[in-house]
Amino acid sequence: MLQINHIHHIAIICSDYQKSKEFYTEILGFKVESEFYRAERQSYKLDLSVNGLYQIELFSFPNPPKRVSRPEACGLRHLAFEVNDIEKTREELVEKGLNCEAIRIDELTDKPFFFTSDPDDLPIEFYQK
Repeated sequence: MLQINHIHHIAIICSDYQKSKEFYTEILGFKVESEFYRAERQSYKLDLSVNGLYQIELFSFPNPPKRVSRPEACGLRHLAFEVNDIEKTREELVEKGLNCEAIRIDELTDKPFFFTSDPDDLPIEFYQK
C-alpha cells in the first residue's frame, strides 16, 4: 500500500506577487524560507513556512487566468489553518483590513470556524484547535 507521510506543500499562483507576498507574510505571519526569480519563466517562487514547517510555495507568472471561486467549481476548495483562539484570530485579521465572515459552528465537530480570502479570492478558513 502507498505510504504518504503528510502534505509536503501547497502551491499557489498569484496575480500580484508583492500583494500576495505581503498577505501571506505580514498578515498571516508565514516566514520566508527562500525566494527565487526564475528568468526563463518570468516567475517568482517564494517558499513559506509556519512554525518551522515548509508549507506554501507562492508563484507569480505573467497573466495567469483568474481562478473560478464562486459559485464553487471543481478543484481546490479552500485552505484551512488551525488556530488556538478563533475569536482573537478573526479580530486581528479584521484589524488588518480583511473582510472576514462571521464565526460559525461546524455542525459535525461543534468547533468554531470562519472564512476570509487571499488577494486572489482564494478562500481561507480558520478553524479552532
